[in-house]
Amino acid sequence: MDSHFFLYLCKAFCIDTIMDHIRNFCIIAHIDHGKSTLADRLLEYTKTIQVTEGQMLDDMDLERERGITIKSHAIQMEYVYKGEKYILNLIDTPGHVDFSYEVSRSIAACEGALLVVDATQGVQAQTISNLYLAIDNDLEIIPVINKIDMPSAMPDEVEDEIVDLIGCDPEDIIRASGKTGEGVEDILNAVVERIPHPTGDEKAPLQALIFDSVFNSFRGIIAYFKIVNGSIRQGDKVKFFNTGMEYDADEVGVLKMDMIPRKELHTGEVGYIISGIKNAKEVKVGDTITHIQQPCQKAIEGFQEVKPMVFAGVYPIDPTDYENLRASLEKLQLNDASLTFVPETSVALGFGFRCGFLGLLHMEIVQERLDREFDMDVITTVPNVTYMCYTKQQEVKEVHNPSGLPDQTMIDHIEEPYIKASIITAADYIGPIMTLCLDKRGELIDQQYVSGGRVELRFMLPLGEIVIDFYDKLKSISKGYASFDYHIDSFRPSRLVKLDILLNGEPVDALSTLTHQDNAVTFGRRMCEKLKELIPRQQFDIAIQAAIGAKIIARETVKQVRKDVTAKCYGGDVSRKRKLLEKQKRGKKRMKQIGNVEVPQKAFLAVLKLD
Repeated sequence: MDSHFFLYLCKAFCIDTIMDHIRNFCIIAHIDHGKSTLADRLLEYTKTIQVTEGQMLDDMDLERERGITIKSHAIQMEYVYKGEKYILNLIDTPGHVDFSYEVSRSIAACEGALLVVDATQGVQAQTISNLYLAIDNDLEIIPVINKIDMPSAMPDEVEDEIVDLIGCDPEDIIRASGKTGEGVEDILNAVVERIPHPTGDEKAPLQALIFDSVFNSFRGIIAYFKIVNGSIRQGDKVKFFNTGMEYDADEVGVLKMDMIPRKELHTGEVGYIISGIKNAKEVKVGDTITHIQQPCQKAIEGFQEVKPMVFAGVYPIDPTDYENLRASLEKLQLNDASLTFVPETSVALGFGFRCGFLGLLHMEIVQERLDREFDMDVITTVPNVTYMCYTKQQEVKEVHNPSGLPDQTMIDHIEEPYIKASIITAADYIGPIMTLCLDKRGELIDQQYVSGGRVELRFMLPLGEIVIDFYDKLKSISKGYASFDYHIDSFRPSRLVKLDILLNGEPVDALSTLTHQDNAVTFGRRMCEKLKELIPRQQFDIAIQAAIGAKIIARETVKQVRKDVTAKCYGGDVSRKRKLLEKQKRGKKRMKQIGNVEVPQKAFLAVLKLD
């Protein structure tokens, strides 16, 4: 036999063997069901890292403070099963509804998923949502009941719920505890046995899917990818398919707790590439990496492009920080592809950006990360959603900001986005939850008993009604037990009006909102009362008014700070006192014409806290 042919056969056999021994899987669960703790136990059992403190993969301060996962994290483990070594690539995912885009990206890079359900809480709304995402991507599901060591655990009831949900056999469900490490070996064995190895053609042109990226101030932008076909070596000349940009692969490697360089990565492997990219716009999550010499014919179908649902203006407190804010947002977008932003200007706040978020928690986290990671002090305006405005000339305009609305006389009708919401709660709280949803202009679609006295309620709700305080109210009336999940359904015509807030007759566009006609008067009155508490007193009266068009619907006045100018008059004719008071009044009037009203940041968030 020809020696070259023998070497070729050996190499082909070796590559197939490598692929057979790779397993790519993610962990999906509802928020606070213990998936990060369980991930720690898997890393500890496979001796990947020494776990020194809880949630090793949640390396952001914010994640540890709040006890939630914000970013998905990829890490490689090695596990010996029946005498053979397997490479397990784990991607830990967030559980909150606002970060479901992170979950969809992780799922795109995997062949299987661990579905983790809390033994004390059972199946929750986000569990179902993430499960459907995984099933749509043909992932092999391994159900795991976590926290079975808890005194309040109900493993038998939860097992029945999982069997009803995915139709598996009870024997397929693994009982585990992230705290004690019970069942961890069973999980690792199930990953090797049940999850299929990646498939792909090692000899085909390189196709690698970028599922995440991070910014490193020394090495530029680092892209994380999964190789679907072909292989990549250090020093290869590569290009990003959709942007058309070409680079040298300065370093490629695998992701453990740190980045471990490798000479070559093969089909099915998950790794990173460093190629000295400095411009954040050149890396798009969902893009395909291929070779320049022998490129692939088409890009990999990435995950579904996310549409932001909540919009808010972000402005630097110091106007000279505008360019710094742009650079900070670009770097943050690398790490969080669901954040979108475009420049905009405001009469009250100057130059800034209109940012799109997936939800209110996402908006809060972005604001917090701008402050901590980039030292940016920003003002965030009242959040709102996208509306479709139809003019009398039959034109359609997408409106993200109340100030972008045409004149009231030009508008034919406005359509607002509606969502299909799923709320899972204990039967005791059905009444208050229904009242809350109906007050938010919701329509009940149906209700189903899940099991064990728990009910799933499905509502059609306007998205604009839930972006402000719906989730907080839902948690408080259900004593924290209700879980909430939603997806966008359609746009529907609605009787919406633009509510302006005027300070001394001047509109503050950052406080303008689009609201339903029936709620406008009440909402305007509450806004004025709240602003009266928050705006500090000045040397002149401040009139706070709520207006729809030219019609004033509510008013409050912040009284001026006055010096007692008549204190020195201790008797004499009353006309002396009147003369002094009239002189003071003229001075206050003149001051009001040239005076500025400072609106504190708390006032912009006032609407979020209105009860």
